Amino acid sequence: MTEQQPIAVLGGGSFGTALANLLAENGQRVLHWMRDPEQVEAILATRENPRYLKGVKVHPAVEPLTDLPATLQACQLVFVALPSSALRQALQPVAGLLEGKLLISTTKGIEAQSFKLMSQILEEIAPQARIGVLSGPNLAREVAEHALTATVIASEDEELCQRVQAALHGRTFRVYASGDRFGVELGGALKNVYAIMAGMAAALGMGENTKSMLITRALAEMTRFAVHLGANPMTFLGLAGVGDLIVTCSSPKSRNYQVGFALGEGLSLDDAVARLGEVAEGVNTIKVLKAKAEQLQVYMPLVAGLHAILFEGRTLNQVIEALMRAEPKTDVDFIPTTGF
Repeated sequence: MTEQQPIAVLGGGSFGTALANLLAENGQRVLHWMRDPEQVEAILATRENPRYLKGVKVHPAVEPLTDLPATLQACQLVFVALPSSALRQALQPVAGLLEGKLLISTTKGIEAQSFKLMSQILEEIAPQARIGVLSGPNLAREVAEHALTATVIASEDEELCQRVQAALHGRTFRVYASGDRFGVELGGALKNVYAIMAGMAAALGMGENTKSMLITRALAEMTRFAVHLGANPMTFLGLAGVGDLIVTCSSPKSRNYQVGFALGEGLSLDDAVARLGEVAEGVNTIKVLKAKAEQLQVYMPLVAGLHAILFEGRTLNQVIEALMRAEPKTDVDFIPTTGF
């Protein structure tokens, strides 16, 4: 099904560009809003987004532009692919135009002061909008290059899920639906933190067993935290949980993994982020997450350990040693170890 009116994609980064292309390939007209007029000029001139997805052609049905009110007035279905730090300031001034729209957040981050997820910020700015979350193991460049990919659209609003599935589902991109918006979104935000650790482990030449241990304990930890906040533990067995965690923790294409790798090579945090040249959401998330875990008294040793590495001058070896000395807990929190 092709939407009768154009579809908006907000944000000119790598994922926003890949998403705009996917929609256009499915026969949709796409209005691709970005903040930087020079970027719009570059795409119009070369049909490429040189800063974020070098070498990937932008589809002719994608129209890059900088007029946000006009973009929103023309579209009912709006994908929001802005960095977590920019989302509120970009959309607050146009809040009145968001009423009744279908707003789909694709940003895997948490707002620093409020511990709000992106869809919760959208709800706050536009209480009359219908809101969903798109998340999963979706590296932007692979999506843009048509590697077979699956994602999850999560919302309590079934019609919204169906509209997004119809617009995005294509030859190389499968879209599954979920009713657990909170769990899906939390999975996407939390895994970025552990990807930094996985990148460090790779740079330091740690064994496959070690990497597997880190990923599995990360899954246990993020599930424990999310369930404490009301998410469904089963969500974390799906694409937005374990699926996203695996790709982000094992792929050199993942931005958070790249930051971790640079740290493992001995770069400072500032230099590692500068080398990347893009936003790695995990760096912002780690501070917020550690404070929240302490406040809620949720046991998150990997988060505490990573925080110690990034901001307290510890090494990964010291942190892993401390983890190995800790009292082993149960393997899976939701399976009783005594009786039935």
